[in-house]
Amino acid sequence: QVQLVESGGGLVQPGESLRLSCAASGFTFIMRWMTWVRQAPGKGLEWVSTIAPGGGGFPDYADSVKGRFTISRDNAKNMLYLQMDNLNPDDTAVYYCTRGTRTRWDPPSGQGTRVTVSS
Repeated sequence: QVQLVESGGGLVQPGESLRLSCAASGFTFIMRWMTWVRQAPGKGLEWVSTIAPGGGGFPDYADSVKGRFTISRDNAKNMLYLQMDNLNPDDTAVYYCTRGTRTRWDPPSGQGTRVTVSS
């Protein structure tokens, strides 16, 4: 059974940082493209970033987060991460990790982790 458990969210002020984590189990993590998506209040799901199975190549980022967010993975630990720097109020959302690529990802199955950026 596929299980993805996100953590690391919280309330921060503009300009601060957070590191999100996603613990994966129930599938062969090292073989799968992994993606972060987010859902802002009152809006639909938005793709944020994708990383290749081996972690190599060029991770892909939405224009809105490029230069501020960094996706990474630890295949030995079945963990996915999202380092978020210089956060702004537009980053306020529930963040989910999921399997898949930029254009084809599974509907999120975890509870997500809430990020609130507010002064």
